[in-house]
Amino acid sequence: MLERTRGKNATEVTFLLPADHPHGQVSVVGDFNDWTPGAHPLAPREDGMRSVSVTIPAETRVRFRYLAEDGLWFDELEADGHDGTNGYLHT
Repeated sequence: MLERTRGKNATEVTFLLPADHPHGQVSVVGDFNDWTPGAHPLAPREDGMRSVSVTIPAETRVRFRYLAEDGLWFDELEADGHDGTNGYLHT
């Protein structure tokens, strides 16, 4: 799931997943962090979800995916689209 807070010059995107699926540590990787695993790990929340927020400049398209333990890559169904390999967002 994605939540977006748009500002004048940037959009804060919050990436959300259930706390127990997939199991183990998950991070979001993409153009905004040079595809660095672990740079943006999702952290537990009190509502039973886990999340991480990333600020992306306005009028930007970024590609991203989730990376879970054991090298499991997976996509966000609520992305603005998919390019065949990665999801993408427009801010």
